[in-house]
Amino acid sequence: MQSISRALRSRNYRLFFTGQAISLIGNWMTQTATIWLVYSLSHSAWMLGVVGFASQLPNFLLTPIAGVLVDRWNRHRTILLTQFLAMLQSLALAFLAFTDQIDVWQVMALSVFQGTVNALDMPARQAFVVQMVDHKEDVGNAIALNSSIFSGARLVGPAIAGIVIASLGAGTCFLLDGLSYLAVLAGLLAMKLPLLARGASAQSTGTLWQKLQEGFHYAFGFPPMRAILSLVAPTSLVGMPYLVLVPIFAAQIFHGGSTILGLMMAATGFGALIAAVYLSSRSSVLGLGRLIAIAPALLGAALMTFALSRMLWLSLLALFLLGMSLMLQRTSSNTLLQTIVEEDKRGRVMSFFLMALTGMATLGNLSAGGLAQQIGAPHTLFIGGVLSVIGSLLFIRQLPTFRKQIRPIYYQIGILPQTNA
Repeated sequence: MQSISRALRSRNYRLFFTGQAISLIGNWMTQTATIWLVYSLSHSAWMLGVVGFASQLPNFLLTPIAGVLVDRWNRHRTILLTQFLAMLQSLALAFLAFTDQIDVWQVMALSVFQGTVNALDMPARQAFVVQMVDHKEDVGNAIALNSSIFSGARLVGPAIAGIVIASLGAGTCFLLDGLSYLAVLAGLLAMKLPLLARGASAQSTGTLWQKLQEGFHYAFGFPPMRAILSLVAPTSLVGMPYLVLVPIFAAQIFHGGSTILGLMMAATGFGALIAAVYLSSRSSVLGLGRLIAIAPALLGAALMTFALSRMLWLSLLALFLLGMSLMLQRTSSNTLLQTIVEEDKRGRVMSFFLMALTGMATLGNLSAGGLAQQIGAPHTLFIGGVLSVIGSLLFIRQLPTFRKQIRPIYYQIGILPQTNA
């Protein structure tokens, strides 16, 4: 068990982990309540896609710039600010819902606000992991544990949301989410950090544009980094939009309500949790390249199965595998990038990773919503599954070269012994 939770030896990370475990459950309650509310108000697949696009558009536009700022700013204070603003957004949703003033355009506007906050919060949070753990060898475990609590929250949050929406309404989900931020804010305030946890390049010179160019050339000039980012981006484009189309399957195919939606979301979360626990138990980054290559093929098979299934148990199994494959690829890619990146460029590389992950999902949400309106949600997801398998096959062809190019870094940082060089 020690190997699975060894990053919790670090007090600061332990505080962060505890706060996030509570707050992320609220986040997933809000996400589930939001897509159900939008579909209830509009009965439109297109509007689900538009709202999903609106929530992620700021990530697509602002995350690269945020990466430069994260490498310069105090990451601890940055996360404190973003978490406080996110709390205000959830409380605003709760107020509108409880006063019966909420409409789709208001949800969209607040989603844009939350997306803007996330554009800064996510690269700051990813880069901050290194500063919270006391032992460098625990960084990979900390990233996997982050994924575990994210997945656990995705398992618990939607299931709770389904019950709460049916009994108390969406507004209660928003309120509970807003209150849950108090846990993570308390954890952040209780941390003891050296040098105020400044970014590694806080004293570096150069304009914002120059630092952005430097980070871009660094990330995409090294073939292994470029290969990882180039696989994450299309997989997110065609795989992640399942999230905005799930309500259609729950309502139209299985003729259910928010409870069925909660079960579907929970099945995805359970699969992701199993994958995250497995990754937490790994003692080395060796072999992650193989997981990164195989995961999109598993995702594609799961998407095609879910698209064709008309049996609830099979659909839940497909969603379980879908969540597992997304987590395997996302966390393995993140861990590998965090292992090989230079510290003064960590924020920028993480911003490119998050842009590939969430930014491309932005375009996927919009295109999937529009395509589903024309050809139906099942056909849309089936096409995404086929493209995911193709992406996996293309990456597998690069794997031998990938390993050869990344091996010198492993020797340099001690993952492989120098005597084997």
